[in-house]
Amino acid sequence: MTKNPHVPLLPLRGTIVFPNVVTHLDIGRKETIDAIEQAMMNDRRIILVAQKDARVKTPKKDDVFPIGVVGYIKQMLKLPNGTFRVLVEGLYRAEIDNIKEVNNFYTADAKKIIEKKVENELKEDAFIRSISDAFKRYVELSTKLSKETYQDIADIDDLSHVSDVVSSYLDIKMSQKQLLIECVDLEERAKALIQMLSNEQELLKIEKKINQNVKRSIEQSQKEFYLREQMKVIQKELGDRDGKQKDVSDLLKQIETSDMTDRIKTVAKSELQRFERIPQTSAESGIIRNYLDWLIALPWQKQTPNELDIRAAEAILDQDHYGLEKIKARILEFIAVQQLTNDLSGPILCLVGPPGVGKTSLAKSISRAMGRKFTRVSLGGVKDESEIRGHRRTYVGAMPGRMIQAMKKVKTVNPVILLDEIDKMANDFRGDPASAMLEVLDPEQNHQFSDHFIEEPYDLSQVLFLATANQQEGIPAPLLDRMEVIQLSGYTEIEKQFIAKNYLVPKQVKKHGLNGHVVQIRKDAIIELIRRYTREAGVRQLERQIASLVRKAARRHLDDTDTRIVITAKKLVEFLGHPPFRYGQRETEDFIGAATGLAYTAFGGDILSIEVSVVPGKGKLQLTGKLGDVMQESAQAAISYIRARQDVLGIESNFYEKSDIHIHVPEGATPKDGPSAGITMATALISALTKRPVRKEVGMTGEITLRGRVLPIGGLKEKSMSAHRSGITTIIFPKDNEKDIEDIPKSVRDAVTFIPVSHMDDVLKYALVEVK
Repeated sequence: MTKNPHVPLLPLRGTIVFPNVVTHLDIGRKETIDAIEQAMMNDRRIILVAQKDARVKTPKKDDVFPIGVVGYIKQMLKLPNGTFRVLVEGLYRAEIDNIKEVNNFYTADAKKIIEKKVENELKEDAFIRSISDAFKRYVELSTKLSKETYQDIADIDDLSHVSDVVSSYLDIKMSQKQLLIECVDLEERAKALIQMLSNEQELLKIEKKINQNVKRSIEQSQKEFYLREQMKVIQKELGDRDGKQKDVSDLLKQIETSDMTDRIKTVAKSELQRFERIPQTSAESGIIRNYLDWLIALPWQKQTPNELDIRAAEAILDQDHYGLEKIKARILEFIAVQQLTNDLSGPILCLVGPPGVGKTSLAKSISRAMGRKFTRVSLGGVKDESEIRGHRRTYVGAMPGRMIQAMKKVKTVNPVILLDEIDKMANDFRGDPASAMLEVLDPEQNHQFSDHFIEEPYDLSQVLFLATANQQEGIPAPLLDRMEVIQLSGYTEIEKQFIAKNYLVPKQVKKHGLNGHVVQIRKDAIIELIRRYTREAGVRQLERQIASLVRKAARRHLDDTDTRIVITAKKLVEFLGHPPFRYGQRETEDFIGAATGLAYTAFGGDILSIEVSVVPGKGKLQLTGKLGDVMQESAQAAISYIRARQDVLGIESNFYEKSDIHIHVPEGATPKDGPSAGITMATALISALTKRPVRKEVGMTGEITLRGRVLPIGGLKEKSMSAHRSGITTIIFPKDNEKDIEDIPKSVRDAVTFIPVSHMDDVLKYALVEVK
């Protein structure tokens, strides 16, 4: 081997130089330029070696292959952009050794590799001919090489020379070219090259076939496009206006006459100029046109005049809703403040209550009372933040979020927007819509609301937002902090009777083409409908049952037009079938071990019978009736209180060791929970243990402590009305709930005796029958 010491080394990225081939290299790395200049000062020889990984920008010693090519620099030119173009000729293969870093570039020892010749001269000629023929076919199939390229090897009669020249022209992977560089056996190199040429020929044939198929498929669409363009030119020559120019002209007029701010008009006109330049066939043309249509359709400054008349607002609320006095009073306060200040930066009202109690209709009434346009945005089931903020225009089918869509619908900047079911929002991998709603509801931020589709700030500060929810617990805390919650507990039975008589029945009779002279629904039928055919806090189900009655009455009226149809409670079975629900009834006698409690459910109030059985045993306590954890704990607290007071109550000292106690709450399939049955359980237990009956006309509610204190509860209004309905005439309730008595309807207060208590001793005094 011939050895050249300390030759500058040039690492190559993405290319390989072969011996006997002249090529140019564009270089820009400082260390590479230094290596070239050093070579130019010496004998112009330089080691050209490929990097193992072309992505490495600053290669180290181990980042280059061990075998490369020693080249000769024929020319070096500096280009205008500061880089250099170097013309080099590959001389011979060399083994690289002793790589050193000198003055910011590498040098190495280059040991010339002696190739292993083909022993038989005829065999060498055969290899040359095979390579030449294969390369000629490759050139004929290739679209990257000219047909004259073959002439470069036509007169070469050396196998090493011809194989290197052909290798330099092949469009193959770097790893395959490096394999040809490292192969020193000419016969093995020739075989590998012939195989590579054969593979490339097959690939080129397949590529050619694919291109022919693609060309045929697009010829028809090109023809149609050419004909359309010709048609446009013909129409223009005939004096017809170009379709796109007409669109541009129309859009410009709409922009000028819209209520956009100056800033938005500038944005719209800029987009219009882009739209005019882009061909109609471009996909972006449709995107820009859609964007401009949204900018034009949105209200930017147009307002609806406020009609803030507190008396008119009160009349509208009374006309649209019966009852809900506290709710209407708070809404009127809200409107009064608006009338005095003309400022909408006040609290956002959130109406919370069960379905059917009038949350949405209240929002509509507020809108009507203020003379504003109304729209509703349903948030139930929204999981994607883009539903609120919109999608970016780069996506196919992109559109603004629900807030911007609502503004386009009402066409005014100061509507009333109802955010319905705000407690039903959820979040997942697509984002958190509740976080996006923070910007909508925050007065400090919503004057510059950011929608991903519109991209320009939009002012929502003049919008009056109202929200509805079924459960306050489902509302995210940051959102809840920005709203004032107004609880709608549901309608009482008396309110439902009034609503049915004055609103629902006349509405359904008129809707079905009848009148009050043809069909009449009596008061007792309405009460029966409320109690036994519906179970709800609102009146939706009641309205459906009334509609069913009127439909059947309409059918009968057509059969006999002269008969007036009067529906009473007794006829309901005939019209609607047997009642699906039952309401609790008080006990008919004074029983031992049975006390009546008062319950509060999502549908209103009801009574709850609690039964206790004490039998000989070993102190086992059994609780049945599908009781929740809190209710079971109330039973434990009641027993602990009785054990602590057994001497005063006259109960045998070791009753809890000799007896099994079974507490049962009927309607076992219905889940029950809450602490308010504590004093009822204690009363039933003491009754069973002392053999003193519980008064049948007494109902009770209250939480018990281990010391016998009676703690306050919720839902006293609904519980009292259910007790009154069930025939209970005396209600024992916690003294701390006396403030709630005024919420109970006067008709119930007059018919029922309310006894406030603060200790269990007071409960027993009024609940148990004295034994003589």
